[in-house]
Amino acid sequence: MHFKLIIAFVDSDKTDNILEAARTKGATGSTIISQARGEGLEHAKTFLGLSLEAPRDVLLLLVEQHLARDILESIERAGEFESSAKEGIAFQIDVEDAVGVMHQIQALEQTLEEKI
Repeated sequence: MHFKLIIAFVDSDKTDNILEAARTKGATGSTIISQARGEGLEHAKTFLGLSLEAPRDVLLLLVEQHLARDILESIERAGEFESSAKEGIAFQIDVEDAVGVMHQIQALEQTLEEKI
């Protein structure tokens, strides 16, 4: 089985909706890194050294490659990434190898059989 790693930078208030959307498309789990800070085209505004930007979460999802594009698109829709430059970003990268996922393979095989 081959995997992709989807990485999404999202507003923390949208994390739950985005994860639910990813699960409906076949994601079996995720890792959330809270309180990340990022900058886009414009620098973040501060007041007395404190950031005025909303906190971000970084979502890491290890997904089977055949499900990756559908999951990525569901993340985009749930996060409304295309509606504004500041909504978030998500991308996928190839994973050469992974361990610790054997318990998920049975569930993934059933999902893939239904999809294919």
